[in-house]
Amino acid sequence: MNEILGSTRIIVCLGFLIYASWSDYKTREVSNNVWIVFGPIALLLTLAQFLFFPPIHVGWDVLQLYGLSFAITSVFSIALFYVGAYGGADAKALMCVALAMPLPPDLAEPLSGFVSLIFPITVFSNAVIIAALSVFYALARNLHWRFRGNRKLFDGYANVSLGRKILALLCGYKVSVAKLKESFLYPLEDFQTTNQGESKRSLLIFPKDEDRDDVVERILKAKDEGKIED
Repeated sequence: MNEILGSTRIIVCLGFLIYASWSDYKTREVSNNVWIVFGPIALLLTLAQFLFFPPIHVGWDVLQLYGLSFAITSVFSIALFYVGAYGGADAKALMCVALAMPLPPDLAEPLSGFVSLIFPITVFSNAVIIAALSVFYALARNLHWRFRGNRKLFDGYANVSLGRKILALLCGYKVSVAKLKESFLYPLEDFQTTNQGESKRSLLIFPKDEDRDDVVERILKAKDEGKIED
């Protein structure tokens, strides 16, 4: 029964996270209902297993450790959200993971032999490492765009520092202006007109969600006026 509860917690956790990832990919949104359902189910399953089959390898009282793991993960998640490191859905997902998997599962031994008592933080750090691999995808797309059409990657950005250009190459990739109408794309450059009527382009390494629609509107307008190419 202990193994069944442990496996169920893993399956439930993976199921909700896969659905949330699919929803995020398709619509760039994850309904709060996902976490409203996920959280209580995770809590009940974990409490049931810990009360009836407490882990014998943990020196602390298991419920105290459960509460500590959830508290630390929640503070960590909310702090990252408020500093703009990620979105609200990411914070809620990590807190739900803390409810479902506060401790490492017993089904497999870690390759390193090291086990973190705050398992959700380990999940987060591994996710960051995996997400960092996306820079190779972005770089490959940018190089393909550059050499396929023999076009300049940073035309009009002569005064932009090399560091910002490198960040732009690794954080995003070139697309046609028309594709910006898709709601899940966030522009990494802006196009504005000064009070003197001069055109000004700028790189946005860390775009803000609330500014997206205004930036897209300015870029589409500049495209219609022939000020930038597609």
